Formats: sequence, structure tokens, C-alpha cells
Amino acid sequence: MLRDRFIAGGIFALGLAVVGGYAISQFASPVMAQAEDGPGPNLVIEVAGSTSGQIVIDMLPDVAPRHVEQITTLAREGAYDGVVFHRVIDGFMAQTGDVAYGKAGGDTSMAGMGGSSRPDLPAEFSQLSFERGVVGMARSQNPNSANSQFFIMFAPGEFLNGQYTVVGRVIAGMEVVDAIKKGQGSNGEVTDPDQMAKVSVAE
Repeated sequence: MLRDRFIAGGIFALGLAVVGGYAISQFASPVMAQAEDGPGPNLVIEVAGSTSGQIVIDMLPDVAPRHVEQITTLAREGAYDGVVFHRVIDGFMAQTGDVAYGKAGGDTSMAGMGGSSRPDLPAEFSQLSFERGVVGMARSQNPNSANSQFFIMFAPGEFLNGQYTVVGRVIAGMEVVDAIKKGQGSNGEVTDPDQMAKVSVAE
């Protein structure tokens, strides 16, 4: 069954409408220290399109073991290669990871509505805050519906805390994240989006 996997359930909409959410995040300083590398595996993303470069994410298996296992398995299988950043909202986040409908070079009109052939995951919410550079799992309004899609925060979004699973932190390449092509309108759909040309895992 197709399900809308935006991070645009009630919490997402609230963040766009309430001054305490999205509006504040637009004024957050982009000059913040990147996180340090931890013991977890690193997700290495080669970005191509209107910008290019490498993003390195320190995954957090101690925080969200099942989600990290799912993402790293999909990356090792090559499932994320060529997947577009289908929803990118300036001052908020860049979303990608729809391996079903988000492959560059094909019809991406349904990007954001798919996942992978692997099962959906039960939520692994934590006390970690959605700061700039934090990576979270996209889901539908069902908390236990995350699958393959994830998003990277451009700026703090505390209204997401405890509502979405944190899976990692960017430790290199935030300048590449900042340069990802932005979408238009409140939903951030991107025309001719940038893509994850290659995604690999470094232990």
C-alpha cells in the first residue's frame, strides 16, 4: 500500500505554521560546529546535480539500532544510489531515501510516497534533539512506519524532538548539505533535484 512518508504529518505541519518551529529555524546560525565522529559506522553520500561533494554521517546504532541496520543494509546493497533529494525546505531540512520512487532519471513524481522492500520499523525515539546536521527518519503519521527515507536538518527543529527517530549526525560536508537544491512552496518539492549518486558505508 502506498503511504505518504513526508515528515509532514501533524508535527511537520505544526512546525511550518507555528513561529516556534520553522520560522525560528530560518534564523538559526549556519555556522555551527559539526559533530565529532563516534564509534558507529559512517554513511558516505556522494552528491551530484546542481551541487556536488561528499556528506559523511556518523550513524548512531546505540540510539536507533534497527533503523541504522536498515539504512546501512540498503546502502551496502546500492539501493540508495541515484536517489534524489525530493523535498528540500530552505531553513528546515533536506529529505531523500525513497528507493521505490525516487531514482533519478525516471519518473520521480511519486517520490516521498515509497520505501523499500524491507519491513517498516517500530519507532526508536530518544532524548536527542533535532539540531543542525542531525539526521532523522521520515515516516507517515503512524509512528511505526519509517522505512528507508531520511532527512538532514539545515537548522534546529526542536518541535520534532521525541516524534521522529534520530539515526545520525553529519560529521563532514555540511557545506554540501547547505548547497542542496531547494524546493518551492511550503512542501518543498524540488524540480530537477540533486541526488545521492553513490552511498556507501565506512566502518
